[in-house]
Amino acid sequence: MSPFTEHPRARWAVPAAAVAAVAAVSLVSSYTASADASLPPRTAAQLLVDVQRAQLGYLSGTVVQSAELGLPDLSALGGPGGQGSASLESVVSGTHTWRVWYGGEEQQRLALVGQLGESDIIRNGRDLWVWSSQEKTAVHYILPARDAAGKAPNPAPSATDLPKTPEEAAQRALAALDPSTRVSTSGTAKVAGRDAYELVLEPRDSDSLVRSVRISVDAEKHLPLRVQVYSTRAANPAFEVGFTSIDFDRPDARQFAFNPPPGTTVTEKDVAAGGHGKDRPEGATAEQPRIVGSGWGAVAVAAVPPSALAAGSGDGSEQMQALLQTLPRVSGAWGSGRLLSGTLFSAVLTDDGRLAVGAVAPQRLYAALAAR
Repeated sequence: MSPFTEHPRARWAVPAAAVAAVAAVSLVSSYTASADASLPPRTAAQLLVDVQRAQLGYLSGTVVQSAELGLPDLSALGGPGGQGSASLESVVSGTHTWRVWYGGEEQQRLALVGQLGESDIIRNGRDLWVWSSQEKTAVHYILPARDAAGKAPNPAPSATDLPKTPEEAAQRALAALDPSTRVSTSGTAKVAGRDAYELVLEPRDSDSLVRSVRISVDAEKHLPLRVQVYSTRAANPAFEVGFTSIDFDRPDARQFAFNPPPGTTVTEKDVAAGGHGKDRPEGATAEQPRIVGSGWGAVAVAAVPPSALAAGSGDGSEQMQALLQTLPRVSGAWGSGRLLSGTLFSAVLTDDGRLAVGAVAPQRLYAALAAR
């Protein structure tokens, strides 16, 4: 897990209906969402179709994100974050408030609001800005033009790969649907003042650290309003992202117009097709991880470049080395290394430079590392 990479090809957090089609009714329980006086009953299969077919014109609102992933305290290492921080890197733990505006495929804005400032990701056509009021910095990206097929580019930078909207979280959860997932409903709820059905996903894999994923689906718009991920290691949600207020009117155009405030240090970067900035070292390639297993029990194994952990190389390597020293040492037939055991995932960094990550207990990681 690498939430601090400089230019990950994370999805732009756009409320969209790009949910993988789920036609296999055998995956879905026959239970229906219990009907309130104002809501008719809906089966889990019907809710999946509702989400798949949902269409969104415009949206604005406030989203609260909470993460209790069992990570070590990063603030003591001199990294970003801490109480009241509006740093994008701080969202890997704690509770954070986002303001969200969606004005169409080429107009989106996310604002992380903190006591000490604000950090924004703003897209307006081919212009994309990443701005920190606290650091007084702004990075300006020029996105590629649409291709011959009219497909819009989607290479937005992000400081963390954690979902920032319920839609993004739901897309990831629903994309994992396969025979390893039990799908059912669990009544109805009120989210951001709106009626919603509760869709529940439960892994069948006993080694998964995910106990269940609860998705609150808007009864009228069919868009996810809240996603809660429960761990087998805790009673409360280990991760939750949900609207506290929402408006489906078109946002004002000024929300997507950004001019750096006086005193802001601006960095210009051209984004090449494929999502890589021109500042990327020539000839550098991103090695695809090897996936061991499938479904909720899948483990990703990848090689970590020695330069990423070399002391004195900058880019937070000293902080990373200090963090690694706090993690327990583990060993086995697969080798030896350091273990990070969280509420929703486990990760092992081996002494020979391999990283294994999965939403599973450590034993599954050890088996994946041994299966070279």
